[in-house]
Amino acid sequence: MRLKKLIKNIENISVKGSKDIEITGICNDSRLVSPGNLFIAKKGNVFDGVDFIQEAIDSGACSVLSDIYNPFLKAVQIIYDDVASLESKIASTYYDNPSEDLFTIGVTGTNGKTAICYLLFHLLKESGLLGSIEYVFGFHRILSSLTTPDNISLQKYLKEMVISNCKCVSLEVSSHAILQKRINNIDFDIGIFTNITKEHLDYHKSIENYANAKKKFFDFLKSSSIAILNKDSPYYDFIKKDTKADVFSYSIETSADLMSKNIEMTKNGVSFDVFFKEKKERIYSGLIGKFNIYNILAAIAAALKYGLDLKEIKQSLKTFPTVKGRLEKIENSKGYNIYIDYAHTEDALKNVLLALNHIKEKNIITVFGCGGDRDKKKRPLMGNVCSLFSDHNIITCDNPRKEDPDSIIKQIEEGFCKKNYEIEKDRYQAIKKAIFKAEKKDIILIAGKGHETYQIFKNNTVFFDDGKAVEEILNTL
Repeated sequence: MRLKKLIKNIENISVKGSKDIEITGICNDSRLVSPGNLFIAKKGNVFDGVDFIQEAIDSGACSVLSDIYNPFLKAVQIIYDDVASLESKIASTYYDNPSEDLFTIGVTGTNGKTAICYLLFHLLKESGLLGSIEYVFGFHRILSSLTTPDNISLQKYLKEMVISNCKCVSLEVSSHAILQKRINNIDFDIGIFTNITKEHLDYHKSIENYANAKKKFFDFLKSSSIAILNKDSPYYDFIKKDTKADVFSYSIETSADLMSKNIEMTKNGVSFDVFFKEKKERIYSGLIGKFNIYNILAAIAAALKYGLDLKEIKQSLKTFPTVKGRLEKIENSKGYNIYIDYAHTEDALKNVLLALNHIKEKNIITVFGCGGDRDKKKRPLMGNVCSLFSDHNIITCDNPRKEDPDSIIKQIEEGFCKKNYEIEKDRYQAIKKAIFKAEKKDIILIAGKGHETYQIFKNNTVFFDDGKAVEEILNTL
């Protein structure tokens, strides 16, 4: 694609050099540049892309987008004040605005994004998925590195979905992605709001800033879009306030466009009545917990708006499998009730423990820790949740990153209001202790890492999979 076509009709842009050059690709990582690429140099949280421009040119970049002109560079320079915003526009143009050819559903909120996207991937045929576990399109499955991919990768994956004959896509929309303009120039047909609880406060600094970031997504939706909102959330009116989209609500506790009543929860799943307009259906799912009913309702709402019939949705939900690392039961021949969950906030951990308390026959044993270099205020809060809703707890390491694991564990310990815990810093040994301590009919919850297959320490990252650890330990019994 010619550079002049790539930047056509963009105002307040300055180009130093020929606009008639051929662009073979766009890239924002100097290590991945190929000959003829346009290199986009933007500021990140840690690095400034400007520092890597020469490296990109040495690797073959023929043009550079940045916010400052350098007269000594031997490449065509595109100068623009808001590089992140223009990156999204250029990526969309380069890949032929792929979201316009897809029914695009964005899901945002503190919890529930992954489960809803997988539910929609199951319900909607010829579908793609972009989320915190993996990116799926056609026959391709790529392990994800970000909940929402960067601007260029996001547009590229959407284009791959179009090529793979996908008709729709469900993608997780993180608060970071909203503020970093990764979702700009995506034509969303539906936006789903799940909930807001304390999360990422190390980045956002306050719950108000975090909520405002989520709200921006719905303010950004066009008038022909649909905003599917959880009416039971205290943030419902706040999120709804300025959106131009048509609002569709779902609820368990109050009157809404889509409601559930007569809920039954067992260790094998949930069943409930769904009311939509004049229709009523009894829904069954193998997912457990009240929080999963909210996830199912959000997915039903989006599927209805996509054009599916409620009876069709009902039948399809019966065959929905467990999402990896989301209250995933580890099946085994030894009779242990072991669940793995990604819960890494006090609200998510409380929801999971409440779900397990509803089905428990004896005791709950919880193995958990907290990540390093993240919001420290949630650590005692997570300890308090486990103190109240789990019978015995083993505090261990999560991903300590650059922090001292002992310091993280001490902060968790401060939140306990009962002496119903012990400390085992080694995560493998903590899981082993839980399994050896468990008696018949006890439940073991291993929380915090879910689908992750690694553990990040100060000086290295090692392979660690909670599920694999469980299997290995059970094989020794």
